[in-house]
Amino acid sequence: MNFPSASRKGGLSPSRRLSGARGQTAFYLSWRLRNRRSLFSAVAFLFLSATLVLADPLIVGSKKFTESYVLAEIAKRSLEKAGIKVEHRQGMGGTIILWEALRGGGIDVYPEYTGTIAEEVLKQPGASIAQIRNGLSAQGITMTDDLGFNNTYALVMRRDQSERLGLRTISDLRAHRELKFGLTHEFLERRDGWRPLSERYHLAPAEVVAIDHALGYSALAKGEIDVKDAYSTDAKIADYGLVTLIDDLHFFPQYKAVFLYRKTLSPQATHALNDLSNSIDEARMIHLNSEAERTKNYAAAAQQFFGTADSAITTPFVSETFRNKLLRWVTRHLELAGISLLLAIVVGVPLGIIASRGGIGHAILGITGVIQTIPSLALLALLVPLPFFGISARTAIVALFLYGLLPIVRNTATGLQDIARPLRESAIALGLTAGQRLRKIFLPLASRSILAGIKTSAVINIGTATLAALIGAGGLGEPIISGLNLNDHATILEGAIPAALLALLVQFFFDLLDRVLIPRGLRL
Repeated sequence: MNFPSASRKGGLSPSRRLSGARGQTAFYLSWRLRNRRSLFSAVAFLFLSATLVLADPLIVGSKKFTESYVLAEIAKRSLEKAGIKVEHRQGMGGTIILWEALRGGGIDVYPEYTGTIAEEVLKQPGASIAQIRNGLSAQGITMTDDLGFNNTYALVMRRDQSERLGLRTISDLRAHRELKFGLTHEFLERRDGWRPLSERYHLAPAEVVAIDHALGYSALAKGEIDVKDAYSTDAKIADYGLVTLIDDLHFFPQYKAVFLYRKTLSPQATHALNDLSNSIDEARMIHLNSEAERTKNYAAAAQQFFGTADSAITTPFVSETFRNKLLRWVTRHLELAGISLLLAIVVGVPLGIIASRGGIGHAILGITGVIQTIPSLALLALLVPLPFFGISARTAIVALFLYGLLPIVRNTATGLQDIARPLRESAIALGLTAGQRLRKIFLPLASRSILAGIKTSAVINIGTATLAALIGAGGLGEPIISGLNLNDHATILEGAIPAALLALLVQFFFDLLDRVLIPRGLRL
């Protein structure tokens, strides 16, 4: 094939044009590649920036007593100084719940005590610090050096009664079986608690009752109990003018305060936590506990540890207004109750339809009935150690969902079973299929009973959702638990009154739905 020459066309020859095209293509590809690399770099940078900004916060947990709240707030402030985003989940329960949450990744840090770790967590009474570290390390956990004070267990009583009866040591209690002991629930069951203590000292009081830690002090002051367990750094010991009985047989081990944390924490976080070692003596801890109970504000007490002149703190403490706190509590409470109720409706109504037909329906009603008999606190404690759950809102939602099933299943089944036989026969005579009979006749006829079951489930969920705060899921249980710890009725009412009002509003809402959705003939 003959091509025109370049001279004839006044342009380039085909070979030169092809060469030029190749050059342009190479240049274009090179340009595209450079721009793709730049684009990739920009996207990677933006993604990394977003990841840093939107990264999940480090979670600090605390037990349900003042000192644990304060220490957790101190850890939170120290981590924030290191530029780490932190969230404090307050009053999550006792030792085992916090430990399982730490192991499972539900929380990252919490304050603990060496004696408790050895006795309750590792089941190694009398373990040395090296043995404790090795035992924790095997489970992916490590701990700081001690914070500088020993918060041991103690038995306390009113000073006037102690002087009148001549009681100075725990051994002296043997001769006074008439004294009434009020002990915390955890102390009653601990391996270093009441049972081994009573065996060591041969104590056999006529009456031993279980009581909340903070409420026990009030009961002791009123003379409702005579002896209670306490922590040696409790500010209330001095506030109530109590006397600590000497542990003359040296039963209680050392309870040096430390922070337990997951090995996966960043070097910045571990450094911030370890900087707190040997920084708090016993007198200072008692003072901080006292400030927390006086001000009813754990974060403000923790701020005193750092001092107001600490310019290194980049996020100064600002007290959250009650309005903001109430909005946060109510929003989370409605989330927990609403999502769990929706799940209960989606699952409960079909189960109720199946249950109305007999056969396997009896088993369905039996299982949902058994779930309802499990104490709510026990159900939460059973769910927390499971891999999928842990310390999270979904654990509370699942527990509430399970509690909400029975009223919906039972009312759905009852409403369908109560449909009169002539109505059933009429529906068949109309030539409707089984599905059409269910959708167009049976469910509308049973709608009032079903709606009543949903209303009952909703009210139950609103009330039970207050326990979600025990596993750090938030809601209106937060001020209730905090108020119990502080023995502060005003704080308790901050959660109790809104929860009661929410329950009434929910009931009113469903009564309104009953009038709107249910035909007048069915309502009559």
